[in-house]
Amino acid sequence: MDKFTLKYKIWLETADNKGILGDGKYELLKTISETACLNAAMKKLNLSYRKTWDNLNKIEDILGFRIIERRRGGKTGGKTVLTPQGQAIVAAFDKFYEKYDTLICEALEETLSEIKKNI
Repeated sequence: MDKFTLKYKIWLETADNKGILGDGKYELLKTISETACLNAAMKKLNLSYRKTWDNLNKIEDILGFRIIERRRGGKTGGKTVLTPQGQAIVAAFDKFYEKYDTLICEALEETLSEIKKNI
């Protein structure tokens, strides 16, 4: 039983239960914010170009606003930054994890211990 762990994820979804943005896309947005480069963020997270673009466009379509701003390259190269709305999403996820991650992880450990006792 030591081979098991309990994990949790959070995500935004539509009223009809369609996922919009969860931990993985939050990590992508956070990495874009840190690198100011979509390509660097994708490489760091080992993501494919086409799927990442499709996901970002899908998120923006569902939300009805842009979450990243793309600046075409020139002499200095391109740049990708989060819009104020994209920054707000990252900040909200950051705040959630800062406030609740330790508490939830402790609860998961308690639950796993309880499972191990009873099986």
